[in-house]
Amino acid sequence: MVTPSRNFVPHERSLAGFSGANYYKGRPLWIQAAWFATLNMVFMKWWLPSCVRPLILRLFGAKVGKHVFIRHRVRVLWPWKLMIGDNSWIGEDAWLLNLEPITIGSNVCISQSVRLITGSHDRRSPTFEYDNAAIVVQDGAWIAVGASILRGVVIGFGATVGAHVVAHRDVSPGQIVTLSSVAGPNSGSLPEERARTAPRTERDLEQGPYRDH
Repeated sequence: MVTPSRNFVPHERSLAGFSGANYYKGRPLWIQAAWFATLNMVFMKWWLPSCVRPLILRLFGAKVGKHVFIRHRVRVLWPWKLMIGDNSWIGEDAWLLNLEPITIGSNVCISQSVRLITGSHDRRSPTFEYDNAAIVVQDGAWIAVGASILRGVVIGFGATVGAHVVAHRDVSPGQIVTLSSVAGPNSGSLPEERARTAPRTERDLEQGPYRDH
């Protein structure tokens, strides 16, 4: 059973009043249109050599280092809000939703179908306004297949985010976060046992540390 928040009444939300305040796309409309055309007609295609993709990103304002390998079907919302260091890899079907800047260090592996999502919404806002923040993936980190990194998160130097993990808070340098470490030791226990150790508040859920793998 889902308990409604005491701070929010569902019928108060009015998406018609959404303003998009405090979100700046960073380039004029014609450049945005040119990028979307290039993204969908050229950049994402299988036939484009991977060595050309960094060049295209640079043409649209991205800062991309040497020997960066980008596979096909990779999507970037705004290249001018993207920075990638040297010798990093971005796998097929990755989605870099960078309403705010995304910084990827050197020797980073972003695996297939990873999502880096700088955009969000304030659920407490009656008009569902943006709650966006930048993402940083530091040198030597590995984001494994299907993982999602949410807005405002820093993935530390040499850290590993395991397959299909949703990282909603920072990951320390060298730390390994897997589905089992997120779920914790009670993930396979009975419902009443899980209830005794479950987070009591939203703050517990959002701010509690990852368990060591």
